[in-house]
Amino acid sequence: MKIQCALLCAGILLLGGCKPPVGEPSEFASVSRVESGKAFSVMLTAYSTTLIANGTDQTRLRIAVIDSLSREITSASDSLRVFITGDGTVKNQDGTTPVMKQDTGGRIYAATKLENGICHLIFIAGKKPDKVKLEVRSGKLWPGGHEIHTLPAGFVMMEPKPEQLAATVKPIERMIGADISFLPQIKAKGTKFRENGNETDAILLLKKHGFNYIRLRIFVEPANEKGYAPREGYCDLNHTLSMAKRAKEAGMRLLLDFHYSDYWADPQQQFKPQAWSTIDLKSLQDSVKQYTVRVLSALKKQGTPADMVQVGNEINHGILWPDGHISNPDNLAALLKSGVEGVTNVDTGIPVMMHLALGGQNKEAVFWLDNMIARGVKFDIIGISYYPRWHGTLDDLKSNLTDLSRRYHKPVNVVEYSDFKKQVHDIVFTLPDGLGKGACIWEPLNAWSGLFDRENNVKPLMLTYDSIARQYFR
Repeated sequence: MKIQCALLCAGILLLGGCKPPVGEPSEFASVSRVESGKAFSVMLTAYSTTLIANGTDQTRLRIAVIDSLSREITSASDSLRVFITGDGTVKNQDGTTPVMKQDTGGRIYAATKLENGICHLIFIAGKKPDKVKLEVRSGKLWPGGHEIHTLPAGFVMMEPKPEQLAATVKPIERMIGADISFLPQIKAKGTKFRENGNETDAILLLKKHGFNYIRLRIFVEPANEKGYAPREGYCDLNHTLSMAKRAKEAGMRLLLDFHYSDYWADPQQQFKPQAWSTIDLKSLQDSVKQYTVRVLSALKKQGTPADMVQVGNEINHGILWPDGHISNPDNLAALLKSGVEGVTNVDTGIPVMMHLALGGQNKEAVFWLDNMIARGVKFDIIGISYYPRWHGTLDDLKSNLTDLSRRYHKPVNVVEYSDFKKQVHDIVFTLPDGLGKGACIWEPLNAWSGLFDRENNVKPLMLTYDSIARQYFR
């Protein structure tokens, strides 16, 4: 998901006037919508990407087109082609079936169009458990897509008991964070960062502008042939130790993001590490626990302990497939509990985060959290990804975070985002009861973030973080 986001953010903007779309008011219209402009991508939000395969479970789809700054173009009337691969169907909001057509390659699609910049459809799950791929195309724009996982009809739904919804008691500081896991790869290419013409250290630069947290992803054996970084092994334990040392020396705090994989882990892929590929569930649980202990102990021994830990990355569809897929909720809960136990065995004071890629998808977030908390998974903070192209509007984000913080009495953090930098922090830091604990931008040391130009010079947008720090870190 992140690489696609990086490409998306590299387009050329043509400005237009701002007006909210007809019939869909927004608190954030002035920054998230333009009346006209150059469309760059299709925005597809599926408000749940986990459904029951019973032939009736459904979710709303919202489609728009956005410019290179992820702003919806409200005057757009583009024709749309909706492709489905897998067991499921789409309907219009009134229950009628869209016109079905065939493209030149023989693929069947539903034909529809935007009206006042928006199209709403309904996706209905089939009766066979499946990973259904949705794709919406409009001309030559970057397509919108989602993968919807439909679960067996016999899935056992569980809800937490009141005693399982106790408020988090561990102290959790406010965060202005940055995931800079790419930095060693960037530096290996000879990249140098500059501000006002002067070369500067990337981590010290971020601290200067208000950042207080560094997030690092870690893979089990990324140097494997099918790993994240064959041969070089970027984001392995050794690279993580080196980066943690740099972060701590700069006076930053550390959020460690366990992927429990040799490769990217996200809602579309949660591959087992090669070394764990053939072991049974009990051995898998032990491997998760012992690996977590080993990594955190190494950081602690070095004098650079983690200040917060993610047990998994974007895990709304589970981890360590197929054993820990969300369709096997008891297995998933067992594996997550093993990860949490690994953290607490090293330090009971480290806050543990569960990270879901569900910025604006409240229904699915509640489904996941209810089922995992009810199955005994204990954690301290809810992490959310927010990329508008997949995760809805800023209004969706605010509504979701408000509900989750109230419902579960836990702090929340937008632990991945790129667009709408000021607004994301405003939403989080103004949540009720002070439960919004900040946000962490994904890979800001690249041109797609808007903070640097293509020659790695700091751009004026970086000053946004100075103002965020002044406003919320008094």
